[in-house]
Amino acid sequence: MNKKNLYWICQIGGWAFFVLLNSLFLQLNNAFNTTIALGHLSMFLIGISISHLYRTLIVRAGWLKLKILPLIPRVVVSTVVFAACIEYLQYLVESQLQIEGNKHENIVSTIVSILNFSFVLFFWSLIYFLVHYIENYKKAEIENLKWSASINEIELNKLKSQLNPHFMFNAMNSIRALVDENPGKSKEAITQLSNILRNTLQMGKNKVIPFDEELRIINDYLALESIRYEERLKVSLDIHPDSKQFQVPPLMIQTLVENAIKHGISKLTKGGIIEIQTKIEKEQLIIKIKNSGQLQSTNESDSGFGIKNTLQRLQLLYGKDANMSIRNLDNEFVLTELIIPKNVLSYESNHH
Repeated sequence: MNKKNLYWICQIGGWAFFVLLNSLFLQLNNAFNTTIALGHLSMFLIGISISHLYRTLIVRAGWLKLKILPLIPRVVVSTVVFAACIEYLQYLVESQLQIEGNKHENIVSTIVSILNFSFVLFFWSLIYFLVHYIENYKKAEIENLKWSASINEIELNKLKSQLNPHFMFNAMNSIRALVDENPGKSKEAITQLSNILRNTLQMGKNKVIPFDEELRIINDYLALESIRYEERLKVSLDIHPDSKQFQVPPLMIQTLVENAIKHGISKLTKGGIIEIQTKIEKEQLIIKIKNSGQLQSTNESDSGFGIKNTLQRLQLLYGKDANMSIRNLDNEFVLTELIIPKNVLSYESNHH
């Protein structure tokens, strides 16, 4: 039902109720007759006409945009003026109908009648302004949500644009290190990189991707790094089978794995191990990345943009339902833990 139809239904229904209520009181006092019924019919038509004229004034004068304090005196004065108009028109009709005991012959009863109509119009005003206030509030809320979503969209795209060049730079460095010393392995590394880049391009427009897709990128990345580090890098995966039911931000886990190798294992003469484990708890995907090394600082300058980037993306996508922590597990290992809920709050994959 559109607003125009709803307006007229409320107009007709409201005035019909008012007139019928007056007719009922007269009927209870045995004072209702055909002539009075005609008078009440005229009241019904006059009431609708005057209140619609009042509504036209409200719209054209821009009262719907006013705040409460400047609006109140305008409403009070206008309801009295329009009530007087209803009373005068009703007086003309009842004079023509020659209704016995015409109340307009007494100044006091006329003033009382004007006040009654003023009360009716004031109540009409309250309902009318309240409906528009609620409607405007909802519109403003929707606009704020759209604005917030747009800001989040821009921020997410900014973070992703930071991510891809960072990853590509490190991957190309790995391949460059292999070209002279082992051309065969460098070809294998290029194949691994092409798989990663192809998947990255395919997921470019997605806010989240299936966990399985992210895991394939991680496997290709670790295979690429294993060629570079050889026996210095050991990998252990313990993936819960239900992890595939979750969706994760693209390249987020891969970036944390990359940081674990770059800031942990690569700095150890003997290398180390990286363990990736997932489990499901309370409709949440728990991802643990354990790597050899020690966390010296969580500053962006020390550990790359991965940690800050991850926290920002989690907040934009999941709000407070997701979390990330990184700490020294003991004197030999660093543990990074991600908590990702099953449902995305701000976005759905591939569409707003």
